Amino acid sequence: MATTHFGFEKVPVEEKARRVAEVFDSVATRYDLMNDLMSLGLHRLWKRYTVGMSGVRPGQSVLDLAGGTGDLALLLARRVGEAGLVVVADINRSMLEVGRERLEDRGLVGSLRYAQADAERLPFADNSFDCVTMAFGLRNVTHKEQALASILRVLRPGGKLLVLEFSHVTVGALKPLYDLYSLKGLPFLGRLVTGDPDSYRYLAESIRVHPDQDTLKGMMEAAGFVQCDYLNLTAGVVALHRGWKP
Repeated sequence: MATTHFGFEKVPVEEKARRVAEVFDSVATRYDLMNDLMSLGLHRLWKRYTVGMSGVRPGQSVLDLAGGTGDLALLLARRVGEAGLVVVADINRSMLEVGRERLEDRGLVGSLRYAQADAERLPFADNSFDCVTMAFGLRNVTHKEQALASILRVLRPGGKLLVLEFSHVTVGALKPLYDLYSLKGLPFLGRLVTGDPDSYRYLAESIRVHPDQDTLKGMMEAAGFVQCDYLNLTAGVVALHRGWKP
């Protein structure tokens, strides 16, 4: 039987998607609050930096994968304007519903669309988007190579992929402190705020089994992206990977 990682646990491949869905069903309503607490607000700066590096212009079309509660979509919609389009896609309906309600409360309606979609099998036509963004979602995908191939297909020639994801700390002295905080502190915070320490234990463990910076860059190149690079943020706690469709 084929297996894959669910945090540090090995599970049957067909079981991972269901278990990831249960994690996000559990935390959806307090996801934003937990992000602020876990990162001390830094996740907002990382996301703003990502959108700034996107180069997205008015009138363009953007796919925000694993769009969750809409942080990137909010910033992207302001960039593309009413003449542009931002499709917020997430495999998890609970997260998508929270994000849609949040963005509609902000008055963002005209340039936004929503889709419950699997990154491995995107339900969009070839060459549909000028840019694809994915923040803190790729590590939850079972077959990352398939997701990258699917993203490449829906990008227009010359289009850009930006993947913002937790990565591997590059400053050795910080690693023991980071490990202690993420593996022990995050489940503790999860228990206090959401009553669900297990979901945040999974999230912390999933970072450890996610490909490191150079490995992910190689995966993007193998999928067909060109001019791939990455930028370490906050000493490699997160990394922003970039690649273009030839």
